[in-house]
Amino acid sequence: MLNCLHIENIAVIENADVSLSGGFNVLTGETGAGKSIIIDSLNAVLGARASKDLIRNGTDSARVVAEFSDIGVEAERLLEEYGLSSEDGKVIIQRILTLDSRGGFRINSQPVAASVVRDIGVALINIHGQHDNQTLLNPDKHCDYIDKIAENYKEREEYLAEFKNLNSIRRELQELDFNEEEKLRRIDLLKFQINELEKADIKVGEFEALKEQLKLAKQFEQNSKRINSVLDILCGAEGDGATEQLRTAHKLLCAIESEKLNTTCTRLASTLEDLMDIESEVRFFGENELISAENIDLIQDRIDFLRSLMLKYSGDEAGMLNFLESARRELENINSSDKKIAELEEKLSLSEQRLIKKGEQLSLTRARASKAFQENVCNILRLLDMPNVAFVVKHEKDRYSKKGCDNIEFLISANAGESVKPLAKIASGGELSRVMLAIKSVLSTADEVSTLIFDEIDSGLSGRAANKVAAQIRKVSADKQVICVTHLAQIAAAADTHLLIEKSVDMGRTYTRVTELDYNNRITEIARIMSGTEITDKLFDSAKELLDRSK
Repeated sequence: MLNCLHIENIAVIENADVSLSGGFNVLTGETGAGKSIIIDSLNAVLGARASKDLIRNGTDSARVVAEFSDIGVEAERLLEEYGLSSEDGKVIIQRILTLDSRGGFRINSQPVAASVVRDIGVALINIHGQHDNQTLLNPDKHCDYIDKIAENYKEREEYLAEFKNLNSIRRELQELDFNEEEKLRRIDLLKFQINELEKADIKVGEFEALKEQLKLAKQFEQNSKRINSVLDILCGAEGDGATEQLRTAHKLLCAIESEKLNTTCTRLASTLEDLMDIESEVRFFGENELISAENIDLIQDRIDFLRSLMLKYSGDEAGMLNFLESARRELENINSSDKKIAELEEKLSLSEQRLIKKGEQLSLTRARASKAFQENVCNILRLLDMPNVAFVVKHEKDRYSKKGCDNIEFLISANAGESVKPLAKIASGGELSRVMLAIKSVLSTADEVSTLIFDEIDSGLSGRAANKVAAQIRKVSADKQVICVTHLAQIAAAADTHLLIEKSVDMGRTYTRVTELDYNNRITEIARIMSGTEITDKLFDSAKELLDRSK
């Protein structure tokens, strides 16, 4: 249940608190007073797209806070799924809008994404506006209504999984569906690519290593002189190099019998070992690592060859090896494609059989639900002053799609003796409003969402029909919290709680306020709705009678 809605700086609303009760709540007010802004604010806090134009002029941010209590099992499950929880059975959703787009959402003080709010919001509240009438006129949406009544989630999930599996098999078959000429061309290309890459004997890291070798080869003469100079210094031309001299120094020092020189002698021995290791490493490098300038052409040719392959196959050595492996697999698949095609065709046949069976099971749930739905909607429409109505759910077999194999469309005849036709062809605005209310009334029994909002869906109604609609909404409010924005006195009089939306101008600025009306003020507001002009004593008495009779 929606307990309250706090709005700051949304359009003409500077600051407003909308407190709501269980049962039937109604919002009334002059056209342009801000009733639609209340609904826009609620849509915004539940994750709908919201334009910066909603932010009140002269301010740089806006805020909407909605507090819910007694949330259902599905809402609790979704909260848990997103790592959230209710607080003493309450959920507080906040949205901040800013001109610099730095706003965001919070659920019970935890920052969340808009998508999370939208998911959870659907389980908390249903908002039905005049635009729903357009949905009602679209036959593509009628199957969704029936599915809500059918509660066939399991059947729909199983059918959709098989539908996806069947399409996956079809895609595999299409990939293998070569004509013979294409097949031969592809085989020739793959064999050429595989042969070229195999003969190249590619090794990961070779390209960078070759570039380093080329650099050394180009500096061969200079590096060779440097190596020889280092060896001359270390070894000496006649054994008088640094290593030999250090060895002699070590012998002389160790010949002095003094404990004070023992450590020094050990350190000198260690230095001598290091120098001998250095000499060995330099000599090895000179003999094995220096690359003769004569090899430059060979190295450059290999580099050019590898570079051309990289450009051709769009990758480094690892990428080319992956390409090679992929080409081998594709060639193997093509060569065994006849066998593979036969296997996939068998899989496709079995999948089609399963899909037909699951489609029939799904269709059966819809057929049962359609019958009950049709009967219940008709009963409610008769209560809504349409005594001769015929409402039919046309259920026909259709091609298999992701939603099943059913073509469902709502047909109606509002008058006796007329054949049923699609809603779009015969229903007036008032009739559509009553059909929508009847459908929502039936759906509410299969929906655990505890709050329903009707935003002026009473368009086109008056007189006795309006009385019937008011009675039906009140009936729905026995089990659900209902919030209704209306221009009809009959509906306003039937409410448990009556909120007035008023607009005023002060110092050149427009302000909107929300006030809960007491008994006498309700009479005055109902009289205003009835006349739209001056409220006379007779009109006041009529409004009082309407309010008293509604109770």
